[in-house]
Amino acid sequence: MAEFGKRSEVTIETMCAAEILSLHSTGVCGTAQEGKTRRASVGGVDESSGLYGSYGKVHNPSGSGVAAFSVKKRAEKAAQVVHPNTGHHGKPPDEHATRNTEEGSARRNITRKKTDPVATGRYDSSKKKQGGIGKGKWREPMDGSDHNPIALDENDPLYVAEEDADPSSYILSSSEGADELRHSGAEPSAYDASNDKAVYGPMLTLSEFKIRVSDAVREYFDSSDPDEVVRCIDEMKCRDYHAEVVKRAISLGLDEGPRERELVSRLLACLHPNPLSDAEMEMGFEVLLDSIEDLAIDIPDAKAMVGSFLARAVVDEVLAPAFLSDRNNSHPGDAVVEKAVSLLSREHCTARLEKVWGPGDGRPVPELKEMMDQLLKEYLLSRELDEAASCVRELNATHFHHELVKRGVKIAMEEDGRDHASESSALDAMAALFKFLVENSIVSEYQVAKGVSRLEKILDDLKLDVPAAPKMLDEFEGMAREGGFLHIAAVDGAKA
Repeated sequence: MAEFGKRSEVTIETMCAAEILSLHSTGVCGTAQEGKTRRASVGGVDESSGLYGSYGKVHNPSGSGVAAFSVKKRAEKAAQVVHPNTGHHGKPPDEHATRNTEEGSARRNITRKKTDPVATGRYDSSKKKQGGIGKGKWREPMDGSDHNPIALDENDPLYVAEEDADPSSYILSSSEGADELRHSGAEPSAYDASNDKAVYGPMLTLSEFKIRVSDAVREYFDSSDPDEVVRCIDEMKCRDYHAEVVKRAISLGLDEGPRERELVSRLLACLHPNPLSDAEMEMGFEVLLDSIEDLAIDIPDAKAMVGSFLARAVVDEVLAPAFLSDRNNSHPGDAVVEKAVSLLSREHCTARLEKVWGPGDGRPVPELKEMMDQLLKEYLLSRELDEAASCVRELNATHFHHELVKRGVKIAMEEDGRDHASESSALDAMAALFKFLVENSIVSEYQVAKGVSRLEKILDDLKLDVPAAPKMLDEFEGMAREGGFLHIAAVDGAKA
């Protein structure tokens, strides 16, 4: 490799010289003139012009070599003249050249063709393809100002003269009778400020009205404020759909407990006669009765509960009694109407139907205490645990079960006697009841402990009526601990 690097460079001239030497050595070379001609034909060297022939560029690893020019290249080279501006051979300088030809300067001229604002005057940033001003924006207004209003054709079969005369006097409505009201000259029911037009018919569609009424009734279940529901119905301005209020309210009440059903009955009384008239209230119950079969699929007791709603509405003077007779005539054998008639036929029906939804309807505390006393006394007579547990569930007052424990033990003490001489059978029965309620997760252990702690606080007053009350209370606590529904930690927490 070192010897190869020391070799002289192989070019066309050396090749030609080597060939001439070989011809002289073999005796083939003729006269001098023939040798010169042969050199020109073999080596491609034109000594008169100083240009090489058509050998082309010879492969040379060192990178240097003698360039070979064709006849065309030689003609182009001969045609080159010295430019007067630059003093160099070649074409005249390009006005858009990217190099600065000034000597001693490294600046670059980066102006491009067709973009120089001075030379062409056609530069516009809004025409840029990659970012810049105007990208992603509408170039023309889209608010309708660029279009002329379309004139109505009187020959159109759908042409209405009133619309052409005053197009601002109407708005599309979901009510079928809105056009009739508008053409009859009636006053509009409302005004749509967003569209700046009068409204004939409901402001909302039926599906939108149902959604808003459902939301208002659910909020009413939490707040118990019927005035807010009345205000919401007035603001919707959809009198054509008022019958749906009755159906939606009762349907939502069927899925809830006694408290919510009592609230629905009170709401119907507040909605009558304003904003719901007699005809709208009757129509609402008609729609409800027609769909009772669908409700009974999800709620098995729907017919009985709707019958109670009907009877309560008659007592509250929301419905006329004639509605039941008319419905019975048009739909004989209707189980819902028969249930309502049977409730209204009982003695003292008005007082009973006011409490038709049971003790868990949100009644005041004194009435709730009275219901607890009746429940406990009836249990001591019958000793039926299942019936007593069902009555406790109907109270729907889980936060008030400590009062049930307190009154139950107190009633058992009074039943066993003042001297506690006989066997305390009532106290045993009461302990068995509370054990059953705790095991079935109806009453919590904390409520039992809180009831016992409240008894200890009134023990001095209780001894005036039952002298053996302290001994009987200790006996009840022992049975409760053995039964597993009273713990010391729970008692200490209730006392704290």
